[in-house]
Amino acid sequence: MKTKFLSILAVAAVLFSSCSSDDSSGTTPVKEENLAGNLTANKTLDASITYNLTGALFVKDGVTLTIPAGTTIEATAGGTDVYLIVEKGGKIIANGTADKPIVFTSAAAAPKAGDWGGIIINGKAPISRQAGAASSAATEINTNILFGGDIPTDNSGVLNYVKIEYTGARIDNDAEHNGLTLNGVGNGTTISNIYLNAGDDDAIEFFGGTVNVSNILVVNCTDDMFDFSQGYTGTVTNVYGIREASYLAVTVDPRGVEADGNLDGDSPTDINQSAFTINGITIVNNGAATTATMQDVFKIRRGAKATITNAYVKFGAGVTAGDFIDLKDAKGDAANDTSITFTRVLTNGLDLAPLKNTTLGGAILTENATQTGATTSVFAWTNYSF
Repeated sequence: MKTKFLSILAVAAVLFSSCSSDDSSGTTPVKEENLAGNLTANKTLDASITYNLTGALFVKDGVTLTIPAGTTIEATAGGTDVYLIVEKGGKIIANGTADKPIVFTSAAAAPKAGDWGGIIINGKAPISRQAGAASSAATEINTNILFGGDIPTDNSGVLNYVKIEYTGARIDNDAEHNGLTLNGVGNGTTISNIYLNAGDDDAIEFFGGTVNVSNILVVNCTDDMFDFSQGYTGTVTNVYGIREASYLAVTVDPRGVEADGNLDGDSPTDINQSAFTINGITIVNNGAATTATMQDVFKIRRGAKATITNAYVKFGAGVTAGDFIDLKDAKGDAANDTSITFTRVLTNGLDLAPLKNTTLGGAILTENATQTGATTSVFAWTNYSF
């Protein structure tokens, strides 16, 4: 939930290589296997080729990038300079299958979290804003690229059966690349069956928009597993986040779910504040007690309304959190009609932190032993061992 961007020089540097078939810049065209620069004509990749994402790739307005099932794209380990961004009006069709998923990964011999900047999709769906103000906002990593609009049903394409690994390069403490960033993405877009592994910041973040997502598996991201901001109003179904024993925290306030009604709580009078639903969520923390403590498991704040059902949380021995549920914040509490129904499993009798209701105490927090969380069988295609 930050606002800083890459320098113009950093972005310009990758634009010398173009994926366009009508490149007239005078530079030597890149080989078919390399991807970077402005994509200005429709392009379909070949699943028999392993592609190299060597810089920032911009899918421009009116252009579609089609990635067949079974395609692998390896990103050069360049941190903030290497990422895929779909601009407003552009589309990505990455429709894998359980047997032939599409894989975005690091090209490094010893891949690690933060090797590259992940996938960013910009759409034309509503975001939080002041009444009468422009319905668009600047992309976090480049303020020259806008997202948002007035089309809830906007369609930015398909991501289905897609693995995204070793992403999330952090620019600084105020801006970062996530594994998958959804900026003003509309509900005409399909986002389902996504595996986000080893990200060096948030796994998936929603900046406004109306897109519905389902079947998301997050493993070992170093900050928030599921992050919502700037007026997101969609539905999230069947999502699972886990920290393994080898997990090491990087940020000071990692959370399972973090949600703001507006951007960073800086515009509390915005219209279109976040009001989203999560149906079926599991959060597991098996990290070492000395390195894996969460700031909060669920942090809903700054005007956001969350309706969360069937939430199941399990922490390993000695691991805790600052708060289990925290609906209070100095920049504004969660909406008073927030509701969360959950089961929490404690190991060795450890107290799994307090519940903090809104200042008015109107949110409904229902704890029982009957919630089961996400269904893991749908993640069999990832070969992840639960």
